[in-house]
Amino acid sequence: MTALIEDHALVGDLHTAALIHRGGSVTWQSLPDFDSPAAFASLVGTPEHGSWDVRPAASDAQVRRRYLPGTLVLETIWTTLDGQVRVLDFMPTRPPGQGNPQLIRIVHGEHGVVPMSSRILVRFAYGKVEPRLVRHPHQFGGDRYAAFAGPDALYLDASIALSKRQDGIVEADFVVRAGERQVLALSYQPSHLPAPPRPDPAAALESTIGFWSDWSARSTYSGPYQEAVQRSLITLKALTYAPTGGMVAAPATSLPEEIRGERNWDYRYTWLRDAAIALSVLVLTGHLEEAAAWRDWLARAIAGDPATVQIMYSIKGGRDLPESTLHHLPGYETSQPVRIGNGAAHQPQLDVFGEVLDAFHLAEEAGLAPCDDAFALQSALLAQVEARWHLPDAGIWEMRGPERHFVHSKVMGWVAADRMVRRIESGHATGPVEKWRKLRDAIHADVCAYGYDPVRNTFTQSYGSVELDASLLLIPLVGFLPPDDKRVIGTIEAIQHELATGDGLILRYRTAGAATGADGLTGDEGAFLACSFWLVEALTMIGRTAEATRLFEKLLALANDVGLLAEEYDCVARRQLGNFPQAFSHFALVSAALRLASPEQTAARDEALVLDTAGA
Repeated sequence: MTALIEDHALVGDLHTAALIHRGGSVTWQSLPDFDSPAAFASLVGTPEHGSWDVRPAASDAQVRRRYLPGTLVLETIWTTLDGQVRVLDFMPTRPPGQGNPQLIRIVHGEHGVVPMSSRILVRFAYGKVEPRLVRHPHQFGGDRYAAFAGPDALYLDASIALSKRQDGIVEADFVVRAGERQVLALSYQPSHLPAPPRPDPAAALESTIGFWSDWSARSTYSGPYQEAVQRSLITLKALTYAPTGGMVAAPATSLPEEIRGERNWDYRYTWLRDAAIALSVLVLTGHLEEAAAWRDWLARAIAGDPATVQIMYSIKGGRDLPESTLHHLPGYETSQPVRIGNGAAHQPQLDVFGEVLDAFHLAEEAGLAPCDDAFALQSALLAQVEARWHLPDAGIWEMRGPERHFVHSKVMGWVAADRMVRRIESGHATGPVEKWRKLRDAIHADVCAYGYDPVRNTFTQSYGSVELDASLLLIPLVGFLPPDDKRVIGTIEAIQHELATGDGLILRYRTAGAATGADGLTGDEGAFLACSFWLVEALTMIGRTAEATRLFEKLLALANDVGLLAEEYDCVARRQLGNFPQAFSHFALVSAALRLASPEQTAARDEALVLDTAGA
C-alpha cells in the first residue's frame, strides 16, 4: 500500500505528535518532543524503520475516519464482512513539561465479530537502533512489553496477550465482539526512570476530549466554513510546544516538495515568520493566551541580543540546528536526502522582523496586555531593520542561491517600521516616531522605485529581476498599497497569468526544473497552498469576491478526509506534497476565511493600515 501524504492524520499532546495512516499504521512519531529522534520513521523509510499497525485482519476491510468534533481524537471506523469496529487514537494532553507522551488506541466492537491484529516494531534514532525487548506481564490481566535503547524506553500495555517474534515485532491477534473494548497503549519514559504506571484509557480519553472541546469553544469565529476553520485552528494549536509556547512548522521531516526530488526539509522547528503569522490568526479568532506565550518564548529565544536574531529556533529556544543527512533512510517514495536540522537557520531574512512586529501589533490591538519589556524588544528589532533593510537577503522562501534584494523582504521591513509608528501614534508607547516615519517612507519609496516594473505594471521578485513571486500578493494585505492601486491590481493579474497552474493554484515562483535555478536547487515543486490562499484574499480585496470564493472552495476540497493540508499540491498527480500537516497552509486558510466571512470588517482594517501613497 502506498502511504500517500494525505492518507495520514495527526494526533498529539502539545509536546510531540504522531502521524497515523488510514491503513492503521503509525508511520511517524518523534519522542519525547517534536524535534527528538523518531521511534517510528517508516514514513521516510520502510516499516522496518519503525511502525505500529492496528487494523482488522481482513485485507478488504473498508475504512472511514473523522476527528471527534472539536478535538484531536481520531476516530476510525473499520467495516468487514463479519462486523464493524471503532478505533479511537489519541495522545492524552498533560500540563506543560509534566509527565511523558502516551499514544492510546482503543478498539470498540460496534457489531458482529471482527478479528484484529496489532504489529509494532520500535526502532529508535530514526530507525537505526534496535531496542532490547523485555516482557513485564501484569498481575491483574493484560500484558506489557518494554523496549530499551540508551536513554529511551517505550512501554506497550495491552488488554490482550502480546508475543514477540524473532524479528523484534511485538504482535497480538485478537477478536473484538459487539460491545467489547480492547486497549493498546504506548508510553514513553526515560530509560533510567522506573517503569510508568499502566495508563487509565477511559480517564485519559475523557480528559483529552475535555481539553480540546474547551479550547475549541473559546474561538470567536462564527462565520462560514466553520468546520474547516476550526480544524485548522486545532491543528495550529496541536503544533504548539506547550512548555515554551513555540510552534513547529510541521511535525515531521523530509516529506518532498517533488517526488524523488531534493527539496526535502526538516520543519520541526519554530520559524519566527510562521509562528508570528499563525499567532496573528489565533489572535483574530480569540486565542490570546497563545500570543502571550509566544511573546515570552521570543524574548527568551533572542536572549537580549536582537543583533544576532535567527529566523528559526528549536522549540525550546535553542540556536544550533545543524543540518545533516540520514543516509540509512531511503526517503519518502525514495525522495532523498532525508534531512534533520535546517541550514537556513542562520540565513539573513529581513521579512521576519515585519511579521513579528505585525503580530505584536495585532495582539495588542486585540487586547493582549501591554508589556514594557515587549516594547523594548520591538524597538530593538526595528533597529535591526534600520541597519539591514538596504542589504540583500535570502528572502521568505529561504533561497539557497545568491542573496538578492527581494521585494517582499523590503515590504515587510516597511511593515516593521509602520507598526511601530502606529504603536506610538496610538498613545500606547513613546519612541523616536519621526525617525521611524522617515525609515518607513524611505523603504516605501525604494520599493516603488526599484521593485516595480512600469512596463508590465507589476512588482517583481527582486530588484532588477523580471521574475514574479507569489509573496507579492501580500502587498495589499499588509497595507503597503491600497487594493485599488493600479500597481496592486497589475501585480495580482500578472501572478495569475505567470504563476498559476491550470487549476488556478499558485506557484511560489518559477523553478528551473532539472537545472539548478536561482534558488540553488534542482527540480520543481507543487503549487504552494498558502500562496493560493493569499490569492483568495487579494482577489477579495480588489472586489472579485465570487472568483475568490470559487478558489477558496477549490482549495478546501484539496484537504484530506480529516481536513488536513500539506505544504503543496501536485496538480498533475492530484496529491499533496511537502511536510504535513503544514502550519503555513492552515493559518493561510483561516486568514482567507476571515476575509471572505467579513469583507466589510477586513476592508475597514485594511483601509486603516494604508498610508497616503498618492505621491509614491
